[in-house]
Amino acid sequence: MDKHFLNPLFAPSSVVAFVGHADDPGGQPPAGRTLREAFRADRFDGTLRFLDVRTKGTLEELSQTHADLALIALAPRDVAAALEIAGRIGCTAAVVISSGIGAEQAAQWRKIARREGVHLLGPNSLGFQRPLLHLNAGVAGPLARSGPLALVSQSGALTASMLDWARQNGVGFSSVVSLGPHTSVDIPQVLDFLANDQATHSIIVYLEGIADARRFMSALRSASHAKPVVVLKAGRKPAGNEAAQTHSAAIVGSDDVFDSALRRAGAVRVRSFVELFSAAKCLASRYRPVGRRLAVVTNGGGPGVLAADWINEIGLDLGKLSAPSQKVLLPGLPPLASLADLIDLSEDAQPAHYRAAIDAASADSEVDGVLAIFSPKPGADAAATAKALADIPRPMNKPLLACWMGDSSVGKARSVLADATIPSFRTPEAAVGAFGNIAAFYQNQQLLQQTPPPLSALAKPDIDGARLLIESVLAERRKVLTEMESKSLLSSFHIPITRTLLARSANEAMMIATQLGFPVALKIDSPDIPHKSDVEGVALNVLNGTAARDTYLEMMERVSRLAPEARINGITVQKMVRARRGREIYVGMVTDEPFGPVIVFGAGGTMIELLNDRAMELPPLNQFLARRLIERSRVAETLGEWRGASAVDMEALEDVLLRVSEMVCELPELREMDINPIIVDESGAISVDARIVIESSSQGVAGNTGHAGNGYQHLAIMPYPARYRREWPLPGTGGGTYIVRPVHPNDAQMLQSLVQGLSPESRWFRFVSRFHELPPSMLSRFTLIDYDREMALVAVVLDRSASPDGTILESERIVGVSRYITNPDQTSCEFSLVVADEFSGKGIGSRLMESIIDVARDKGLAEMDGLVLANNPDMLKLVRRLGFTVKSFPEDPDFKLVSYML
Repeated sequence: MDKHFLNPLFAPSSVVAFVGHADDPGGQPPAGRTLREAFRADRFDGTLRFLDVRTKGTLEELSQTHADLALIALAPRDVAAALEIAGRIGCTAAVVISSGIGAEQAAQWRKIARREGVHLLGPNSLGFQRPLLHLNAGVAGPLARSGPLALVSQSGALTASMLDWARQNGVGFSSVVSLGPHTSVDIPQVLDFLANDQATHSIIVYLEGIADARRFMSALRSASHAKPVVVLKAGRKPAGNEAAQTHSAAIVGSDDVFDSALRRAGAVRVRSFVELFSAAKCLASRYRPVGRRLAVVTNGGGPGVLAADWINEIGLDLGKLSAPSQKVLLPGLPPLASLADLIDLSEDAQPAHYRAAIDAASADSEVDGVLAIFSPKPGADAAATAKALADIPRPMNKPLLACWMGDSSVGKARSVLADATIPSFRTPEAAVGAFGNIAAFYQNQQLLQQTPPPLSALAKPDIDGARLLIESVLAERRKVLTEMESKSLLSSFHIPITRTLLARSANEAMMIATQLGFPVALKIDSPDIPHKSDVEGVALNVLNGTAARDTYLEMMERVSRLAPEARINGITVQKMVRARRGREIYVGMVTDEPFGPVIVFGAGGTMIELLNDRAMELPPLNQFLARRLIERSRVAETLGEWRGASAVDMEALEDVLLRVSEMVCELPELREMDINPIIVDESGAISVDARIVIESSSQGVAGNTGHAGNGYQHLAIMPYPARYRREWPLPGTGGGTYIVRPVHPNDAQMLQSLVQGLSPESRWFRFVSRFHELPPSMLSRFTLIDYDREMALVAVVLDRSASPDGTILESERIVGVSRYITNPDQTSCEFSLVVADEFSGKGIGSRLMESIIDVARDKGLAEMDGLVLANNPDMLKLVRRLGFTVKSFPEDPDFKLVSYML
């Protein structure tokens, strides 16, 4: 049960193919002929059999046939019969190779596949390739060469083009998967398989659409945590929203949100087909950048300057050799060489000089990657210089890219670089861009590691009060909150606001203004006016009572004339915020299709649309994510000491973002929100104006029912489920305790230590393997999980020890893990358990199992299953005591199948 559920699809040991015959009515489908030719060209490692759905006496034939995978390349009228036959012979996976199949017919085939227990790739698919198995189960072209790169594409034409390009550039693939509309096996499932595939080291994805953002983000985060993922998405045009009621909706397009989602998932986005090929080159080389500082080694100043300019243009840093490295390298270089910024070897550079410079840059802690540029010179040997790069021992500890400029004189050199799998480019800009795209992987991994809970560590908000306010507005069949209501909602989450009172007459306005103290601001209060300034509904710096009264009357007359249909509640009066050197900031949220709520940050004030300063992040946020969100905005440059003004209170600004994140997580009814402006200075932050749009939510109230399955379904990223944290007494320690809580990405090293400390027998019982420690991909898979579809609970104890000076040191240690993963049927799950040997028999295993059962039940799952080695009596005794049924496992007599009805 440890094998991935798509193993029968992508790693079958036996295949049956339904491809038709030339004498069939209408002739053999072209895809069928192509499949036959593909299998003739490459001998599949497993067993292969061709079947005909029209053959007489198939019952006898079928009784002697069994296969993992069915390949179906038939006319649409015969596909249903082929799927039924595939189910009868035990196939658990099928590929339907076809095009132009509509949604209705595709749904019928999916229904048959589900009934027969078959995972269906297609229709509208070109199939897939698994070069390592010599399996060309598709019609995208000849079988690719084997390599570490996986390609997943929603375009058949792009898939075929990519394979053709790869053949000419020496790039190999572990998998090539073509997906189209209406397919049953989708991108999230394929990504999940590739994340666990040992033959895949990196993944490139071409996307045209996303059906389920939560599943997509879950699979992408899991894959990106294990290996680099690069995505090219079509349809970058922003989604227009003419009816936008807030600034957020007006300035945020779906493509911007997609950028934010990929960044949070730890993936890298490229903007063009050319960049995708460049990224493929770098990924195929298996180099992994660890920063943004790119050193340039060149034999020509002009090409080097072009590279340096582009490094600056795309936000990278020019890597410069440290003084000690320069001191060692310079004596061995030509007299005209320069190391001030570029590593300019001069026109007299020889292959040995390139080798020495690259070795120095690779060893320098001030450099994260190296770009070697060669321009043809009299007496310079392009091929020999390329050979000097190719002879550098692999793998290097830093990325090495090459740019051999020119054409006819450098063709052989480029072949040398390609054979050595050194990414080679024709222009400095292309090479720098490729490094930038892959270097973003390191930056985004830091965001991927963040798994905040829905509520911050700040003072608890009044969530119940906020919900009552929302319910009252919805009961009035309104969607837009007034300024007073919006500020009340912010106050429920402790977001600082200016004191605001509603005046319903000119005299009230005068009295309220006098009580608040001058100067004051007056603003129209209407649920039907999205932007007050559009109807001249804002008056600032009102200095006395008479002016307040007159302003009230003038504003009411003016707004009634300009917006005669608008309902007017009155005019709000608030004291002007006096922050002499304060900065105007904007914080908002918008609901995207399909990613849900997105938090937006940037420069505020009345010029917000013109400035178009926006940085975005998916909730939930923690302090790290809030700080990074601020740093990505253009206004961030003004938040430090700026033009004589003191630096702003950054912690107060981050707290506002954390509070907005809490609102978004706990109130699924929120659709759009503007807090603009927020005045921030060295003393803190205060919200001057706010406008919020809500809508009835089909989801149960998030976080209120106590059932994880009902909460936070409106978010694309499941928050860290801190509610499952429990503290228990540790038996036999005289008062000690241990904590059971969900696993966190930061637990990786503690989890590795647990595995390393297990006895060989315990390690065998858990993993059925002799390894001493978890491989990096498995460690990633076990620590960064999607809490929506799986759960891992760790038992943590606190170890105390004395330092040499007598100081008591405390450190956490994981001593047990229980885990479940939801099966593809979405109703059952598979569990596992491991406990450190020294804590065996102390009740921790029972507690971990009871806790993971409670979580699975809370998620609405119906059954928990697992495989236990038949010679593991302690585990079998434990599960029997907990109420599991124990049965023989027909597929392997060494195991027992244990089940528990939740």
